[in-house]
Amino acid sequence: MASDTIISASFVDYLIVFLYFGVVLGIGVIARRQVSDSVDFFLSGRSLPAWVTGLAFISANLGAVEIMGMSASGAEFGLPAVHYFWVGAIPAMLFLGIVMMPFYYGSQVRSVPEFMLRRFGPGAHLVNSISFAVAQLLIAGINLYLLGSIIRALLGWPLWLALVVAAAIVLSYITLGGLSAAIYNEVLQFFVIVAALLPLTLIGLHKVGGYGGLKDKIAEAASGNPDIAPADQQLNSWPGQALSGFDSPILSVIGIVFGLGFVLSFGYWTTNFVEVQRAMASDSISSARKTPIIGAFPKMFIPFITILPGMIAAVLVSEIADVKAGESVAGGASGDGVAYNDALLYLMRDLLPNGLLGLAIAGLLAAFMAGMAANISAFNTVFSFDLWQQYAVKDRDDDYYLKVGRLATVAATVIAIFTAGLASNFSNIMEYLQVLFGFFNAPLFATFILGMFWKRMTATAGWVGLSAGTLSAIAVAFLSEDAFGSLSTGVIPLGGQGAAFVAAATAFVVDIVLSVVVSLVTKPKPVSELKGLVYSETPREDLVDADEASYPWYRRTMPLAGVALVMVIALNLAF
Repeated sequence: MASDTIISASFVDYLIVFLYFGVVLGIGVIARRQVSDSVDFFLSGRSLPAWVTGLAFISANLGAVEIMGMSASGAEFGLPAVHYFWVGAIPAMLFLGIVMMPFYYGSQVRSVPEFMLRRFGPGAHLVNSISFAVAQLLIAGINLYLLGSIIRALLGWPLWLALVVAAAIVLSYITLGGLSAAIYNEVLQFFVIVAALLPLTLIGLHKVGGYGGLKDKIAEAASGNPDIAPADQQLNSWPGQALSGFDSPILSVIGIVFGLGFVLSFGYWTTNFVEVQRAMASDSISSARKTPIIGAFPKMFIPFITILPGMIAAVLVSEIADVKAGESVAGGASGDGVAYNDALLYLMRDLLPNGLLGLAIAGLLAAFMAGMAANISAFNTVFSFDLWQQYAVKDRDDDYYLKVGRLATVAATVIAIFTAGLASNFSNIMEYLQVLFGFFNAPLFATFILGMFWKRMTATAGWVGLSAGTLSAIAVAFLSEDAFGSLSTGVIPLGGQGAAFVAAATAFVVDIVLSVVVSLVTKPKPVSELKGLVYSETPREDLVDADEASYPWYRRTMPLAGVALVMVIALNLAF
């Protein structure tokens, strides 16, 4: 092992990590016995209960970027980073469960692109399928790159070896057990991640003298340093100027609510098949609707084990405190200097004893594998059903497409190793990811929301709007300062998260405007063909489970969503 690792793990720590790997592979072997056809492999036979899919829904999103990126945001911005959860996730998740899942699940489609096929025809379907498949390969590469970087930083392995080992483990359990293996591992990974990160929060708060002591230390560090956001901005979620970058409190609130809370949030949570696939594996329309709503409850508390440790690291870890004070510090996971992304690693180093350290390492590995597995399992479904079966080889038996799915899993994992190298060229992974969301999710959300609530929207408008929206976001990224890394030209004097947001907003607006214009000059589908695809043309009884009315309140969709909404509003008011 290299001598310059951030953390010195002991035999006990390695033992915990290898035991975890053994359990992960064991779940894949057990899940393989349940796979008899393509629906079993790609959608778990639509047989899983809501609590399982709800936890998998969150775990699939609780990947490398979520944990490392949010702890980094906590270290840099403080409490305003909670908006990525309480404004930028929960409302959209509730909307997905109440409004959109009945259409996805009720139509019995196998993927989000297949829903596009039924609503808009092959043009929009092909555009969506290709863009989604490419996005998943790129995002899987991000998760794999971060996973490899962390293994290198913790264990001293060369990056290429860390990438290959991590990819092989994820490949093994998905190829064996398909979506069931991914989902059951995601449920396990959720508990491992919480068990790994909760001690960091508790021990860290104890070290700084509780939450009151943390606030005092943040205020002390911010006083007299113009490069750090004022303490009141770091210690209050609203108006969130430390996060938004706006001087005006009003503009900051508008930017967070409509920028993050609407365009980016709804664009991600309501159309991203990586998340929707978990709900589509449920055993009933009631379970499918409750999946994102059940997921909302743990989701709203994730900031306390990701953002709060980042805030603690900014005052407790000397290297992170120095970075926040504007100094350059040698070291870090990248080897190019300590960055905010390293906050969690250094906090683990300073706070956790051996044993707990091994659990924390296993938790990080679990998070990164959950994110990558979610991307790969969504990719193999879309590739097999929406691209290969629809456009390449039609009308073959089910076993053939099951084999195609397994081969696609292998191919996607190999490609992810190379896209991991692409991710390494970007200095800020979070900005790279937001740019990708602007390309693929923002225009897709615009097409979906317009097509679902406006029956006049036509098939031609679907693919024209989607294509133009995606291309416009790519154009903005090229013209910005750094959204495309070294390929950006700098014509538009805008960089960082701002460039990613402008790209997403441009894609959304261009898609909506073109879709409306094209729809007005082209022929729409007959109204008789829009049942189950457009809200106004779908009977209410088709959107709900008739048996749900007999359930106790805590098993019904609307009361659960109401409780979640009240809780997240209370959290916003409290912090």
